[in-house]
Amino acid sequence: MSSESIISLQDVDIFQQDQLILSRVSLDIKPGEFVYLIGKVGSGKSSLIKVLNAELDLFNGEARVAGFNLRKLKRSEIPFLRRKLGMIFQDFRLLTDRNVHDNLSFVLKATGWKIDKAIENRINEVMERVGMKSKLKRMPHELSGGEQQRIVIARAILNDPDIILADEPTGNLDPETSDELMRIFKEINQQGKTILVATHDYHILNRYPGRTLVCAENKLSDSSQTETEVDFSDLLEE
Repeated sequence: MSSESIISLQDVDIFQQDQLILSRVSLDIKPGEFVYLIGKVGSGKSSLIKVLNAELDLFNGEARVAGFNLRKLKRSEIPFLRRKLGMIFQDFRLLTDRNVHDNLSFVLKATGWKIDKAIENRINEVMERVGMKSKLKRMPHELSGGEQQRIVIARAILNDPDIILADEPTGNLDPETSDELMRIFKEINQQGKTILVATHDYHILNRYPGRTLVCAENKLSDSSQTETEVDFSDLLEE
């Protein structure tokens, strides 16, 4: 495995419970890459992301993520790995009993931030970055889906992670809003962050082409390793 890769898997089998989902996965992603992960429902996209953030255990093969060896990772080390990762979900997972500001301050305090002024400065910084600074006092239910997803991106970058893992981030959004979010992802990527986006959204794949990993028939293949143009449309249909 390459020591220069920020994500590196070698001959990894990925299981959900006792079912083999992806077999003998080998993968290298360099720092600063923007990579898509596509495939039909149940093909293993979410399972792969869960392996990368240590939500699913690794039983064989070798894997390193942001400097952590997943085969040797202790339970007590998982929070330190996850500070290197920014997670973005299709269903937002915002705390519905508190406003946007308190959602973000909760994350910072839970990850060791103690100085109130530093917390406020960081919240203002990320909210400005996603164009949502005026929404700090809003409750999640008062926001549109696109606005909530912008808040989720802000939450994901609070601790300045090395890697952003986005699982179907545009799945519940219209094409125009999806475009807006993709522009934010591209800006974050241009600032040196590694981004892996699992998606069914053929629109964004066409509009923002890039290296594409394909989950199909229990295997992971890589568009960067083929010389011919690939039609992904069949793999992106629900």
